Amino acid sequence: MQRFTNPRDIFHGKGALEALKTLEGKRAIICVGGGSMKRFGFLERAENYLKEAGMEVTIFEGIESDPSVDTVMRGAAVMQEFEPDWIVAIGGGSPIDAAKAMWIKYEYPETTFEDMCKIFGLPKLRTKAHFCAVSSTSGTATEVTAFSIITDYEKGIKYPIADFEITPDVAIVDPDLAETMPKKLVAHTGMDALTHAVEAYVSTARSDFTDAMAIHAIEMIQRDLVDSYNEDMTARDNMHIAQCLAGVAFSSGLLGIVHSMAHKTGAVFADYGAHIIHGAANAMYLPKVIAYNARDLVAKQRYGVIADYMHLDGANDDEKVAALIEYIRGLNDKLNIPHGIKFYGADSYPTEQGFVPEEVFLERLPEIAKNAILDACTGSNPRQPDQAEMEAVLKCAYYDTEVDF
Repeated sequence: MQRFTNPRDIFHGKGALEALKTLEGKRAIICVGGGSMKRFGFLERAENYLKEAGMEVTIFEGIESDPSVDTVMRGAAVMQEFEPDWIVAIGGGSPIDAAKAMWIKYEYPETTFEDMCKIFGLPKLRTKAHFCAVSSTSGTATEVTAFSIITDYEKGIKYPIADFEITPDVAIVDPDLAETMPKKLVAHTGMDALTHAVEAYVSTARSDFTDAMAIHAIEMIQRDLVDSYNEDMTARDNMHIAQCLAGVAFSSGLLGIVHSMAHKTGAVFADYGAHIIHGAANAMYLPKVIAYNARDLVAKQRYGVIADYMHLDGANDDEKVAALIEYIRGLNDKLNIPHGIKFYGADSYPTEQGFVPEEVFLERLPEIAKNAILDACTGSNPRQPDQAEMEAVLKCAYYDTEVDF
């Protein structure tokens, strides 16, 4: 038996933020990140809509990119004192992911972070509050998913929390918010969305329900991502819908080792001055993982179907897989994303020598590979890598060399 779960309501289209006025409750907490939502007036509008709905409102702001366990615990403490019956998270993936984890701790104060990380092992939520997610970026799709990514900075590891209980009750997908994204964020979130759709389509947990969402998301992303990056706002609006469709696909269809690798390399080199931004990591690793997974005949055939929908050349599945890989590499070039960790600058742009030294990468490689294998996303990958294979794929991702095994 499989399960296909979405928010109870998805409000979408320009002006959808106004749907906050329809929520019913006494108190709402708004969880938000940096200053962009305040600067562009969306935070004030959200607060006013909730007050118009008759609620008392408080704000927990300053949630950082790649939110930490400490931030989650601080936010949960505020919730325990304020006792909201609505948690409204507004912004990119980080504030929404953080608020999901806060929600768990608010409803079950004795829960530890380790408890949260037990895959599909959470108790029933909604005993105290419901959850509304308002997305401002076009990639993570956490507004419709059963996932949250929280970083343990002591270990330098990003941990996925996965359970249908944290699927939001209400998602608001308003393209007005996405039009404020800077170009680099458009590129990274767009490639994150593409990776979601591609991985969901070849996942061992896929279904006819998730396939439909994944394929249409891929078609829309192919049509609109580059134009969105180049400031076409109609394309930007379309991408906000496409990334949501990809989120619906992977929330129930799950992901693969592109995300496992991205989770375990994102913060592990932070002591060298930077993170590998999640969407950029996915963009670099996706061509390598496609080549690796295509040794599985079912996966190869499904990559061929993706190539067909994208109208890529190829007389057989091998040629179609090669065309898909080349298309993604070309997309990275157009979006100014490097092809390997070795060439990933601290600013995320391509450079001759990136911020991760070769000797440091090789020293940490066995631990990174071990943690990637243990990641929640690995279980639904078409091929199950052992330690040696995971290290080999990661080496190809570092040096930008061909995967031929």
